[in-house]
Parts: sequence; C-alpha cells; structure tokens
Amino acid sequence: MELKTKIDAKDGEQDLIITREFDLPLELLFKAYVEAEIVEQWMGTKVLKLESKKHGSYQFETTDPKGNKHGFNGVIHEFSPNLKITRTFEMENTPFGVQLEFYEFEKLTDDTSKLTMHVIYESVAMRDQVMQLPFAKGINMAHNRMQEILNQLK
Repeated sequence: MELKTKIDAKDGEQDLIITREFDLPLELLFKAYVEAEIVEQWMGTKVLKLESKKHGSYQFETTDPKGNKHGFNGVIHEFSPNLKITRTFEMENTPFGVQLEFYEFEKLTDDTSKLTMHVIYESVAMRDQVMQLPFAKGINMAHNRMQEILNQLK
C-alpha cells in the first residue's frame, strides 16, 4: 500500500515535515482539525476540550485495546482559519515531552487541498524515538480515515 502522507525526517535534525494532498476543499480539511465531532471520528479519540482559537487549548483522550486511557493536550498559539494553526502537543505520561507543531493549509483547486505539518521535537533523540514507532503507518491510517469521513460531508 502506498503511503499518501509523506514524512521528511532528515538524519541528525530534531524536526520533520509531514505533507498530504487531499481530495477535499480547503475549508473542509480545516474543519477536520477544529470541530470536535469531526476530530473524534477520524482520530478515534474522545475530545474533552477543543478551543479552536488563538490562546485556546485542547485535551483529547484515547483508550487502547487493553482499556488503558491515554491523554493528549496542548495550547493553540496561532489560529488563522483555513490557513494556519500553531500549537503544542504533549502525550501525557510518556517520555516524549512537548513538541511544537505548525499546520499550514493550502488550497490547490476548488476540490483539493494540501496539509503541511512542521513538527519540532525537544531533541534529535526524542524525534528519533518517535520515528521508531509505527508513526508513518499510523498517520497515514488517520489521514485516510479523515479523507473517508470528510468525503461523506462534501
């Protein structure tokens, strides 16, 4: 299976660039990151809080197959509708620390758009640890789910 979401992780650097083109209008792609009901569907997580605005914050919770709950949270630093979201992201109770994420949304045509995510980790070692996980497969699966769910909202 071809991975449609591309990850560019250069050796020795503490960041990575994730890109994906979607067969979705820009406004619909942006909604997938700012509307709790849609986030819950494609991420398969419970949205405890999602303040989609500058100085807003968010808190998500997911349950693994063994029934253990895992939390994710962050603060939204920049919020420009249909253009950009800058936020922090933290997986609670893990050694991964806080990362800084820049999401840029780009209109390609009336029916297609592109998401570029620039993720900065605390260190090269931390970024490399994340890359050892099934990260590429997981983000591709999530983005594929997002495309399927949003296709129903077109």
